[in-house]
Amino acid sequence: MEFMKFDADKCSLCGICVEKCPFGALTIEGAGIVVSESCRMCGLCVRNCPEKAIQFEQKAKAFNKDDWKNFLIYVEQERGEIHPVTYELVGEARKMAGKVGYEVNCVIVGGEGTKENAEKLLPYGVDHVYVYEDPGFEGFRADCYADAVADCIAANKPSSVLIGATALGRSLAPRLSTRFHTGLTADCTTLDIKPNTDMIQVRPAFGGNIMAQIGITKSRPQFATVRYKVMDKAEVVANPHGEVVVCPVNEKMAESRIKILSSEVIDKVKSLEEEDVLVVAGRGVRNEKDVEMCRELADALGGQLAFTRPMVENGFGDVAHQIGLSGRTVRPKLIITCGVSGAIQFTSCMTGSDCLVAINNDPEAQIFNVADYCIVDDLYQVVPELTELIKNRKED
Repeated sequence: MEFMKFDADKCSLCGICVEKCPFGALTIEGAGIVVSESCRMCGLCVRNCPEKAIQFEQKAKAFNKDDWKNFLIYVEQERGEIHPVTYELVGEARKMAGKVGYEVNCVIVGGEGTKENAEKLLPYGVDHVYVYEDPGFEGFRADCYADAVADCIAANKPSSVLIGATALGRSLAPRLSTRFHTGLTADCTTLDIKPNTDMIQVRPAFGGNIMAQIGITKSRPQFATVRYKVMDKAEVVANPHGEVVVCPVNEKMAESRIKILSSEVIDKVKSLEEEDVLVVAGRGVRNEKDVEMCRELADALGGQLAFTRPMVENGFGDVAHQIGLSGRTVRPKLIITCGVSGAIQFTSCMTGSDCLVAINNDPEAQIFNVADYCIVDDLYQVVPELTELIKNRKED
């Protein structure tokens, strides 16, 4: 196996690695250890070797891109439901797959009900959904989930693996890319693919001041995590033809060194990405009292208050409510900006909104270039009057 290295001087041929391997990929032959193609690079042999004689090794050698085909999407489950970022990844993968003749496949890991969730993906044009269902996968744990997804990757050799840039996705993706000794581009906002199957991955860098275009050209698979709400959701196809493939799970694969001692379900707070109505306070809002004025407008509309990066840096809001390349990407039905200049770092993360109303007293403000409705006036007059009008209409 090209990624495994055994130190013959350290190895005592104790056989522990052979015993611990859940895939039966290791055998003792002569004076050494032989690794078969069934190795899934789970790392159990490396962790359990008492002599530290085994390690992963990246070899700079040529590889055949033709051996790595299709897209594989990790399907995240949240409280028994598929996270909506999955459908966005499927939609984007289908666009790219059409350019190079690839399939779009998914892998889903979880406890009871996982196979039923897998069936929900087929109407969206997915070719195969690989299911790893086992009671041991109840509740996300990065180590055993990584083992299951790595098993799927090693068996199917996808050219690209897409994972949602959620809290769980950001925990899983680095483990997988490290295991396969390949590149990972995190927090992508744009994806495309070249005829030679190299993905074009675009993400913010240097605090959102530039957009970096990254390519993984010398290894496979190509890993990318993608921000929620930056892609269009996949549409249902007329004649779905995909299938669900149940993959075998052995006891050791589902074992985790992470033990969940207790868990408590808390009320979920609606995030900015899920909100239909947003009011954004920019640098034109001068102090805490004025921020509350904008919050009243958001409350009257039944939405949330968000901030630009300078406002967060000045302590008026938190990062969870920041819109921009270094914050959140949103696509609400209505967004009202108050005193926002419209820098590209901000506008690039909300241009998918259905309706943008911009309030600014500077007629040359960049925000007006992307706004649907432009109000050139003092926000301290416009916002209170708008709030009052909305409240009166609700009473009527």
